Amino acid sequence: MSFPMATTGLYSSVVFGVFSSTQRFLGQLRHGDAAAAPSLADMTVASSVAGFVSVAIGTPVDLVKIRLQMQTQPYSKADVKLKPTAPGSPVYRGPIHCFWTILQKEGIAGIYRGTVAMLLRDVPGYCVYFIPYAVFCDWATPEGCISPSPFSVWLAGGVAGAISWGLCTPMDVVKSRLQADGVYLNQYKGTLDCILQSYQNEGLKVFFRGLTVNTVRGFPSSAAMFLGYELSLKAMKRGQTETNP
Repeated sequence: MSFPMATTGLYSSVVFGVFSSTQRFLGQLRHGDAAAAPSLADMTVASSVAGFVSVAIGTPVDLVKIRLQMQTQPYSKADVKLKPTAPGSPVYRGPIHCFWTILQKEGIAGIYRGTVAMLLRDVPGYCVYFIPYAVFCDWATPEGCISPSPFSVWLAGGVAGAISWGLCTPMDVVKSRLQADGVYLNQYKGTLDCILQSYQNEGLKVFFRGLTVNTVRGFPSSAAMFLGYELSLKAMKRGQTETNP
């Protein structure tokens, strides 16, 4: 988990930054005011752009995390020399070693294994992440108030996260299988082949494996994310006001 933890701040800041910047750009382009209230179309475009950009950072991070989580035995140089093929056998000694090993053996294409599946997960995923959040915040904001309360932000963020992760579970399953492939065996030729093989071998239910965990996890993580984001923005704006009265 060290690699995801070390990069989660960068990943989240890029996603939220791209989303907000795209919204402001569209507001200026379409309405002549960057601060104009975004339309549903504006939020959809901004969410899609954020999802597309996030894949550039998220794919290598998820790949390393999944490859390391597959190892159920401790790393040993003696074992690696035997070129193990049994699932769970040690191949990587840590996140950096994992990243460089994949890069050396498989190139850039290897680092971005599962990109198509991740695009199919994250582009629509962020649409059903940011849009429900905005809708719930608007609904929870009392008449005459400029912004929702911290509790409303927390609740709206949690609900949006649960919805997003729940709906994205099928493509998350496919993405994870593709990224896990290639260490011990090469089972899938691509995203479509992975979908077809998974369905033929395990049925439709395989695409909803982990749905409950994803949904339950999505609430607290997204609630904290949105609350931290909104409170940070307010603090920085307050600081700018005090500095430049």
